[in-house]
Formats: sequence, structure tokens, C-alpha cells
Amino acid sequence: MPGWIPVSVTIDPGLYNMEPSTSIIPSLTPDDLETPPIGLGQLAWRRFRRHRPAIFGVIVLVLLFLYAFSGGFFFTEKYANFTDTSRRLLSPSAAHPFGTDTIGRDVLARSIYGGQISLLIGLTAVTVETILGILVGALAGYYGGVIDSVLMRITEAMLNIPEIFLLIVMAKFFGGKIPEVAILGRSYSGSVVVIVVIIGLTSWMYLARIVRAEFLSLKENEFVLAARATGTKNLDIIFRHILPNSIAPIIVSATLGVANAILAEAYISFLGLGVQPPTATWGNMLDGANNYLDTAPWLWFFPGLLILLTVLSINFLGDGLRDALDPRSRAV
Repeated sequence: MPGWIPVSVTIDPGLYNMEPSTSIIPSLTPDDLETPPIGLGQLAWRRFRRHRPAIFGVIVLVLLFLYAFSGGFFFTEKYANFTDTSRRLLSPSAAHPFGTDTIGRDVLARSIYGGQISLLIGLTAVTVETILGILVGALAGYYGGVIDSVLMRITEAMLNIPEIFLLIVMAKFFGGKIPEVAILGRSYSGSVVVIVVIIGLTSWMYLARIVRAEFLSLKENEFVLAARATGTKNLDIIFRHILPNSIAPIIVSATLGVANAILAEAYISFLGLGVQPPTATWGNMLDGANNYLDTAPWLWFFPGLLILLTVLSINFLGDGLRDALDPRSRAV
């Protein structure tokens, strides 16, 4: 056509045979494309170890348990209860690092064996509390209706009774009626059993309400409906399907319950109605120091410090577990 200028274009055939460069697109293996999922336990541990007060609480609790239960290898219970009025009210020294009490007993040795009893009371009382709270809360939340109404009315009635008042009355009534109990070579006054049972029977109500709320929210989920459709028994659904999914608040409540049990024992022992001598606890050691607050401060300082550290550490641990096991937490 007029006005057009022909142009010759040469095309290199090698352009059609270009292959992708391995330096631009690296080869990938299936392992590189798949990241293994993080389990619930690993996720909880990551959250927990970032909670510094909780880690501090764990370390202090381990040291306290070592102090209470390993100290028995260095001091015998007979030595802890040995009286010698010639050395009464000695201030802390190399021979007696925590001093001596009003009848010459070594405060260090008694704080070791007293710690065993206080920690034992806390753990066993919480065991009783947890069993009762889970049973009442699970039955009320799962079955509902009349069972729920009856169990919750009983729970509310127990909540209206002052716990300390009930502890004092029942400890006074049952205190001297139970003989000594021998466990693992140690003799415990019957008041230890009384305190454990009383604290356990008067502390389950809050846990029962927590468990009931969890069961009410979980019993209509798909996995529970599927279990019912396959003919699974109610008890299996309660204890094998719903309860494991409610374990996080139960663990937190039980952890904090240990601190409350130790404090409750200290309250009534300080009033002279708890564990009776010669069995030592941190609480009745404080009771023995009541008249010597100024003249012999070591009598109340060391057992009081041990109670403070124990309760504070357990509270830190409970806070850490609550944050670590909270499914709504976004922290990793």
C-alpha cells in the first residue's frame, strides 16, 4: 500500500524454549508448605511461661514444698515437739535459726512439720471440695429441671451460711471426739481430719456454680448431640465428653481453693479451735505467738511469712492458669 515501509523482523527461535530459572522460583518440598498445628497443651504452656508472676509462684511453691517435706530428713518430729524450758524464747541464732517458742521448742523444726500439715490440709480439703463441686454442678447443669432446682437451692442455702462461723461451730463440736490418725508413720490429731472435712464441705458451692454454667453452655453442642444419637449413656456423656471440655475453670478454681483452705485453717487455728497441739501447723503457731507480738516477734514472723508466700504464690499460679487456659485469649 502507498506510504507503508516494509520492515524485516527476525525472531530468535530460542525465545520459545525458555525455562524458568531455579534462582527465581526455588523448589519447595511438602514439608515447607505444611506447618504442624500447635496443640492445646503447647499453646497453654506458651501463654503460661510468658506470665512472669505465675512462673515466680511456681518456683516459690516448689521451694516451699521442698522446705516442708525435705526438712523431715534433717529434723525428726520428736525433736520438733521436744520441750526444754531452759531454752524458752531464745532469739534466732546459729543453733536455732528461727528461735525457740514459749516452752523451748525449735521454731524452725516446727515450721517444717507445721508446713506439712498446712499444705496437706489445703490439698486434701480442695480434693473434697472439687469432687463435691463437680458432682453437684455436673448433675444440675446436665439434667436441669427439678434436679437443677433442688441442687441449686441447697447450694444457695450453703452460700448464705457464713463459712468461718460454721467452721468454728463444727470444729468446736467435733474437735475432741475423733482419735489420732496414723499415716505413713506420723500421728495426726483427730482435729486434722475434722478441719479437712469441714473446709471441704463448706467450700464446694462456688465451684458447683462454675461447673453448672459450663455444662449449660456445652450440653447442646454438636458433639454432645452426636453422642446422644449414638446411644451413649448419660454418665459417659457427663464424664467423658462434657467434663474434659470444662476442665480449665475447674483447675483454676481448685488451685485458688488451696490458698483459701490454708487461710481458713490458719483462721480457726489462730482462734484455738483448729488443729490441736502437739501437732503443729502454721496457724496454731501464730496462735502461740499471740501474747508475744512485741517481745518475741520471731514466733509470728516466720510462720506468717510462710503463709504469706504460699497464698501469694498460689494466687499468682491461679492467675497464670486462668490466662493460659482461657480459650478467648489471643496471646501466644
